[in-house]
Amino acid sequence: MSEAKYPTPHINAAPEEIAQTVLMPGDPQRAAFVAGEFLTDARLFNNVRGVQGYTGYWKNTRVSVMASGMGMPSIAIYSHELFNFFGVDNIIRIGSAGAMTEKLRLRDIVLAMGACTNSAYAAQYRLPGSFAPIASYSLLKTAEETALAAGLSPHVGNVLSSDTFYDDDPDANAKWSRLGVLAVEMETAALYMNAARSGKNALAILTISDHLITGENTTAEERRSTFTDMLTLALDTACRL
Repeated sequence: MSEAKYPTPHINAAPEEIAQTVLMPGDPQRAAFVAGEFLTDARLFNNVRGVQGYTGYWKNTRVSVMASGMGMPSIAIYSHELFNFFGVDNIIRIGSAGAMTEKLRLRDIVLAMGACTNSAYAAQYRLPGSFAPIASYSLLKTAEETALAAGLSPHVGNVLSSDTFYDDDPDANAKWSRLGVLAVEMETAALYMNAARSGKNALAILTISDHLITGENTTAEERRSTFTDMLTLALDTACRL
């Protein structure tokens, strides 16, 4: 691991300004929404490149929320720095995903047990094989228990973290779906690999924002401000860590 030096080129804060558990949406506006609508005494600790990070309290538990940006290279930078330079122990990704199975409907919640990927992110580890990025079991178990206690029915399974939003292979989604992959997004695999390499914990809690089979979708504003079941679940999970 790299020697801890802060502030970094991407996070202008001191370690004590950031909580041990960080919720990480992709969209900076969603980070601001969580801080403004859910947290009390929220304070801005980062706004480098417009990537906002806040620390506040949820049910008397200190929690941070910080955007990751879009895609695996972006979340990889922020999660690496949080884990290795700022002493963060847990990152819970709160994001949107596209359903790849008829088992899912719009606004369903998915707990990403594992994250397949078409990315070469793991090549840096020079492994003699393929690495399987998985969630931290303690976070996954806690999130599922918290969801069930709240009357939610999350889907638990594999997702696809894709480097390609516009894929040149028209059959790509169907191929992943045949192997039981529930949904596609663009960040989780890199987050899980960084957590594994750092000896830390990570989980992605995702809301289905669009459906690749039925063609249904939500608007950008709906994705930012109406996925409240996911946000409350992530915050309540953080309280139990």
